[in-house]
Amino acid sequence: MEKTYNPKKIEEFLYNFWEKNGFFKPKYLKKPTFCIMMPPPNITGSLHMGHAFQQTIMDIIIRYNRMQGKNTLWQVGTDHAGIATQILVERKIYIQEHKTRQDYSRQDFIKKIWTWKKKANNVITKQMRRLGVSVDWQREKFTLDPDISAAVKEAFILLYQQNLIYQKKRLVHWDSKLETVVSDLEVEHRSVIGKMWFIRYPIYIENTFKKCTKYIVVSTTRPETILGDTAIAINKKHLKYSKFIGKYAISPLTNRKIPIIEDEYADLDKGTGCVKITPAHDFNDYQVGYRHKLPMISTFTFDGKIKNFSEVYDYKGKKSNFYDSYIPLQLQKLDILSARCKILEYLKNLNLIEKVEERNITIPYSERSGIIIEPILTNQWYLKTSKLSQEAIKSIKDKRIKFIPKQYENMFFSWMNNIEDWCISRQIWWGHRIPAWYDNKKNIYVGKNEKAIRQQYSIPKNIQLNQENDVLDTWFSSGLWTFSTLGWPKKTRLLKLFHSTDVLVSGFDIIFFWIARMIMLTMHFIKDKTGQSVVPFKQVYITGLIRDEHGQKMSKSKGNVIDPLDMIDGISLESLIKKRTQNLLQPSMSQTIVKNTIKTFPLGIAPTGTDALRFTFSALAANTRDIKWDMSRLLGYRNFCNKLWNASRFVLLNSQNHNFSCIVIKDEMLLVNKWILSECNDVIKFYRVSLDSYRFDLAANVLYEFIWNIFCDWYLEFVKSIICTCSEQDIYDTKNVLIHVLEVLLKLAHPIMPFITESIWQRVKLIKKISSKTIMLEPFPKYDVMLCNKQASLYVNWIKKIVVFIRNTRLKMNIKTNKLLSLFLFKTTDQQKIIIRHNMLWIKKIAFLDHIVLLKKTYTCKLAIKHIIDGSEIIIPMINVLDKELEIIKIKKELKKIGYRIFNLKKNISNVQFLRYAPEKVVLQKQMQLNELNTLYTQLSEQMNIFKNMKK
Repeated sequence: MEKTYNPKKIEEFLYNFWEKNGFFKPKYLKKPTFCIMMPPPNITGSLHMGHAFQQTIMDIIIRYNRMQGKNTLWQVGTDHAGIATQILVERKIYIQEHKTRQDYSRQDFIKKIWTWKKKANNVITKQMRRLGVSVDWQREKFTLDPDISAAVKEAFILLYQQNLIYQKKRLVHWDSKLETVVSDLEVEHRSVIGKMWFIRYPIYIENTFKKCTKYIVVSTTRPETILGDTAIAINKKHLKYSKFIGKYAISPLTNRKIPIIEDEYADLDKGTGCVKITPAHDFNDYQVGYRHKLPMISTFTFDGKIKNFSEVYDYKGKKSNFYDSYIPLQLQKLDILSARCKILEYLKNLNLIEKVEERNITIPYSERSGIIIEPILTNQWYLKTSKLSQEAIKSIKDKRIKFIPKQYENMFFSWMNNIEDWCISRQIWWGHRIPAWYDNKKNIYVGKNEKAIRQQYSIPKNIQLNQENDVLDTWFSSGLWTFSTLGWPKKTRLLKLFHSTDVLVSGFDIIFFWIARMIMLTMHFIKDKTGQSVVPFKQVYITGLIRDEHGQKMSKSKGNVIDPLDMIDGISLESLIKKRTQNLLQPSMSQTIVKNTIKTFPLGIAPTGTDALRFTFSALAANTRDIKWDMSRLLGYRNFCNKLWNASRFVLLNSQNHNFSCIVIKDEMLLVNKWILSECNDVIKFYRVSLDSYRFDLAANVLYEFIWNIFCDWYLEFVKSIICTCSEQDIYDTKNVLIHVLEVLLKLAHPIMPFITESIWQRVKLIKKISSKTIMLEPFPKYDVMLCNKQASLYVNWIKKIVVFIRNTRLKMNIKTNKLLSLFLFKTTDQQKIIIRHNMLWIKKIAFLDHIVLLKKTYTCKLAIKHIIDGSEIIIPMINVLDKELEIIKIKKELKKIGYRIFNLKKNISNVQFLRYAPEKVVLQKQMQLNELNTLYTQLSEQMNIFKNMKK
């Protein structure tokens, strides 16, 4: 082994060695099996800390189960990330070619994305390999692969045939920049200081020539929606306005006569207690409108402008002539915010604005484009989730799926019990195009392709069919992930062998996006022989969210993102600043980011290697929702890797040409060897319990404590003394134990730190003459009750305490190790005497003692350090150790200091004013301090006399 641990030199070499030899592949017929599905990362960028954290946890689980002899499959893949990918490629094309998507045909634009995808995917897979993930790369999937696309089509067709998919015009969250619907889960609600306008609505009077003198005042934060008003709702308990229920009001600008209805949605404690109802542009209004069968008036275009003419629909979404489509000419084609200003100007001129107030309001923003979301009435495809959700809820209640930690079940239930139908269509080009076709009469035909549809429905060639332009929501295809990747709809060997999968590792932020939808879709499509629904996974382990050292969410806009590879390989401050400030959506943040980066990483980031990073992730993986990243712990675990490397190097150097034999526990075996085997055995037990219960933080702590504090700091020191002092047989047995324990530790640590453990084990296997090619296929250590030895632990801990006491004494008295001490023991038990006699040689060596004496009577010399350890009196004589003149000088200085403190305390306590006004508690404390100092002064005076009477 090289003297210095250099992770860069071993990591890429070892990963290539593993992959080329096919160690990650499952055995297709072997049982028992173990399977994990990797949540497919988006192809839109490089892996971030969250990916690295979760993939490390998954790899620990996979390697742990593989070493237990299970047939493991870790299914890897990436997601096409519909909207995000299209945004990224459109931006790239605009920068490079000054063109937009509309400058290309749909087919040509998609070709450009595929070209970009190949490069992007290579970046992600390279990063995964650097992290050491032991996935079966030959089974890598992409959510737009032909076999996955076939599964998506099959799922859509079956759901449509079962009347679970339908098309309807409903209100959706609309992104006018991307011109597509976005999920309500992709809307960020921000609280801002905004304005609320109080607007007068005139009461309708039959005689239109008569001037109105009565008004209903309605408050709104969105005056532009006045164009789509179809009613005013009033609470029946409203003292001032309830008398108008059943009458009509005039909507300003359009002069539309709208009914005044009674509905409890009008909150007496909010605004004026009256609410204008705009069903086509507000979700709450949509519900009110549906209850009262109000028409819906759509006034906004898909690109965020005011229409030339409004579109009117009945409450079911069908075209209607209930109202005219009039929109004032001055407002037509204006963007929404400009239209707001114009409308407010008109209302002010008409004296219809009663007042304006500033207040906190909540505005929905698109997480995709960053613009304000507008609720818009559109025709979309929906999946009925009420029936599917019941099966999913039941699977959790029946404990067929367990959430770890358990509290996330409540989050799951709260959403599933209030679930609404899922809008599965998106108005983009990149994705799974919906397999539906329309004829010229807008009849819908769903099938695999146009040819199959014409055959199935006997549609002649002279009737033109046009395929639906919309694609499916990305989460629809990833919702089929656990079984589509295994070959469904075909009944493949893999599907039979590995489904249901064992555990899903994911973040709490996608419980609704992905986990719930996977459970619903899997249980609908996958059945066992008895027709029982099959769950996609048996356990869901929810990780916390990695935040920066200040507890802030890591984001590119904040400039606090840390690339995992920058910690593995290191990065200079200059390069880190450049990385954090390039392509910022808000360039004004650049100076702040530079300042914070210099403050946090003044010297850049030092390279630590993959194993240190993985160990840090494991140590931080507690059952908490938020996890603060800690660079100091990363550096500490880099030192831990060094410690393991150096300890292993010592073992290997001292085991050259050693003829290893199996460990046999014998009575005559040295106590420390029995002890280390017992301690190691306990570690196996606690470590396995921690991994089995997904407490990776506890597993890391158990391993760290044993390797650093027990194996390295104690056992290796014991071994050094044994090699120098003990018999050949003891040395041989010790080397056997040394190699055995090291290999056990390497196997235990391998799931967390695969590279360093493989590198060291490749050398250990030569000594042990092991034929296996890799540590990852070696059996994982098991707890052995026969190795448990509480007595050995008890007595070695007693010896350790004695050694620590001697070392502390040397430190306090400034006695160097080249000055050998004597150790006297008094009141020792018979067993303690046996332990000392049998282990005297190496104890003397490790503690730098010239001799150890078991006293029959107490030691009377006062110049000695005494201490009681486990009932035994430990005595270190100082009479021949210390320099007489030097010690007298030291004691005189100390006596002078203590005498001065005693004088001041006596003066304080004897002060009448102090005694009169000071609290009793303070007086008692001063008296106790004085007593303690007097005792210490007496003891030091006695020591002074002893030194003075010492003979030279």
